Amino acid sequence: MAYSEDLAIRIRNRLIDLPNIVEKKMMGGLTFMYNEKMCVGIIKDELMCRIDPLMHAACIEKNGCRTMDFTNRPMIGYVLINSIGIKSEDDFDYWINLALEFNKKAKSSKKKTN
Repeated sequence: MAYSEDLAIRIRNRLIDLPNIVEKKMMGGLTFMYNEKMCVGIIKDELMCRIDPLMHAACIEKNGCRTMDFTNRPMIGYVLINSIGIKSEDDFDYWINLALEFNKKAKSSKKKTN
C-alpha cells in the first residue's frame, strides 16, 4: 500500500464540490491539485497540506502535525498530519480549509518543458 485509500476517500468526499481538482500520483503518494497548484495529499497514511509558510511554526505545534521533510530537507509551508491530528471531522476540515485558503495565493509550480 503506497498510501491510505481510506484517507483518499475522505479527501475526495471533502473536495467533491470544487472545480479544477486533479489527482496525481507523486512522492510515493497521492496529491490533489486545485487550480493547477498542489493543495493536499497523502503520504503513506498521513495527510499532507500546503499551508501559508507564515503559519508553519504555529501549525507544527498542533497535535499530530509535523514539518514535511524529504531527504533531511524540511519544507516550510508543507506539513504532514497523522491520524491523531485528523481523527475528528472538525480537525480534518481545519487542515483542508487551511490548505484551500492558502491555495488562493499560492504560486503554481513552473511547467517543465522538454
